[in-house]
Amino acid sequence: MDILTVRKRTTLNRREVNMNKQSAESREGVIVVVDDDPDILLTLKMLLKKHFRRIITESNPYHLPRLLRTHEPDIVLLDMNFHRGDTSAQEGLKWLGKIKELRPDSEVIIITAHGDVELAVRALKAGATDFVEKPWHNDKLVQTVKQTYITAKTGADASDESATASKAPSEDYIAASGEMVEINRKMQKVSSTNADVLILGENGTGKEVAARIIHQKSGRSSAAFVKVDLGAIPDSLFESELFGHKKGAFTDAQQDRIGRMESAQGGTLFLDEIGNLSIPSQAKLLSALQNRAIIPLGSSTPVQVDFRLICATNMPIHEMVNENKFRQDLLYRINTVEIVLPPLRNRIEDIPTLANHFLKTFSEKYDRPELILTAEAIDSLRKHLWPGNIRELRHTIERAVILAESAQLAFPTSSLASNDYLGSPNEQNSLNLERMERKLIVRALKVNDGNVSKAAQDLGLTRGALYRRIEKFQLQ
Repeated sequence: MDILTVRKRTTLNRREVNMNKQSAESREGVIVVVDDDPDILLTLKMLLKKHFRRIITESNPYHLPRLLRTHEPDIVLLDMNFHRGDTSAQEGLKWLGKIKELRPDSEVIIITAHGDVELAVRALKAGATDFVEKPWHNDKLVQTVKQTYITAKTGADASDESATASKAPSEDYIAASGEMVEINRKMQKVSSTNADVLILGENGTGKEVAARIIHQKSGRSSAAFVKVDLGAIPDSLFESELFGHKKGAFTDAQQDRIGRMESAQGGTLFLDEIGNLSIPSQAKLLSALQNRAIIPLGSSTPVQVDFRLICATNMPIHEMVNENKFRQDLLYRINTVEIVLPPLRNRIEDIPTLANHFLKTFSEKYDRPELILTAEAIDSLRKHLWPGNIRELRHTIERAVILAESAQLAFPTSSLASNDYLGSPNEQNSLNLERMERKLIVRALKVNDGNVSKAAQDLGLTRGALYRRIEKFQLQ
């Protein structure tokens, strides 16, 4: 038997052990997905099967009674319209009522069109637990389903498994650059206090990681870390989500539900994307923070809350104050200490360490221990401008590990090039804003394999704003 054969068999055996280990891990929960679009059914099945024991998909809602009896699902993901051209959602609301009648214990998450806030409110009042919008962000959808399942099984209002994730050990920021060393030192100092912290930085710079590190190094580390994505909460649901509601506060509010602020009691409340908050919601948040008390919907009794507040945004929040888009008094309240995370292009000294850290992570995940980063590969990574910052670097290393055909990872100009990021040297020196904007958009789309949602996130744009620019530059 030659060495190559032995190596292949060893690798296969190792992968078999890993697969058996993964299959042995207990995945709980039965999910039923009902939608008339076969592509959506397939997508959701592939997305959710990694996290739950069984996923059943169905295109015909009239089969729901049988599915409820046979499978007793923990969660039903329910579309609101089942006939082409129908946007009334009457059929979806009818089936929502039927689900709650036949199996009250099943949680229902509705699937709505983007921006249909009125429908979401009607469905929540009719008994739905939560909603997701088409087109969705995969991570946010999984987070919503997981949170619903955890809440149903434990009664805890967890966010992205934050109550347990907060207890996991965390390393300091990987930092070789002087600026990041100073930021680590600042985070160390602020962690030992209860001071409110505002974290600023572009998309992908690691704002949530910084927030978790501060929590884990604080005296509140044994309590919950509750993340709230304010950009995903409509104004009409703001009070219910953050302050909670009492039984009977609105139609079909069948039980008390604590809000995110109360669920962070004794721990840390992380308000992400706070720059997206509307002025009316800012006023409500300010009042709660000043008094450290909330009044759940349907109640007249204040509830005292005790948490450490950390906020984050990628938006120019100080400029927004000058433009009357963000309340100055709220900014004063949330930024006792302000931490500004630099973009990756300004801390290239950290790229080799970060790249090797991600290589170790993904080599273990995909069972490729033989992979290495050569000096040439590191040089290519250092020359790239990384519009998506650390998130883009992480995705780049993961993709390289998955597709690697030899032990030495390479990043050719066809897949990663500083030259095609801003074009030729003449174009790089150009001050034509439209040309530079077009190049950035092309690069972001390429890095994210054409995924408009991810590209928009990396660019700091809304999906709609990116679509308008794509049309403007005739990129599709």
